[in-house]
Amino acid sequence: MIDFGFDKIALIGAVALIVLGPERLPRVARTVGHLLGKAQRYVADVKAEVNRSIELEELKKMKGQFETAARDVEQQVSKEIHQTTAELEKSWADADPLSPSYENANAGWTPVPVYKHPKKNWRLKRGAMPQWYKQRHGIRGKAQSGAARVARFRPPRTGS
Repeated sequence: MIDFGFDKIALIGAVALIVLGPERLPRVARTVGHLLGKAQRYVADVKAEVNRSIELEELKKMKGQFETAARDVEQQVSKEIHQTTAELEKSWADADPLSPSYENANAGWTPVPVYKHPKKNWRLKRGAMPQWYKQRHGIRGKAQSGAARVARFRPPRTGS
């Protein structure tokens, strides 16, 4: 870039004073200052945009590397799980007393019935206090809005 020292700036100022005159020189200097400020802001904006685009490219590259590493870990864990599951099922089948390959199956041994879930709705939250107790003692089972509560407990109209 162009290097301006104090002596060069003083020489340019003296020539501008002679050429423009003392009346117009402050206005021209102010205009040149505004233009230089705008140019510096424009250059700073361009630099910031270039830096943002470079950082965005780096982030995209890092994201790709991270996704690749995560995919590799997922595949490795999945492979280990499948392998372990297969080994477990094999060993379970070898030790299962209900399987036909078990030694006691032909010796008059009766199989144990399999546990059957009672099919309760396990997603439904159940409180420790039973429903019959709540109903007998007047414990509120459902929430009401403020308007519904006012309407419920409003005294009945009399007269007209």
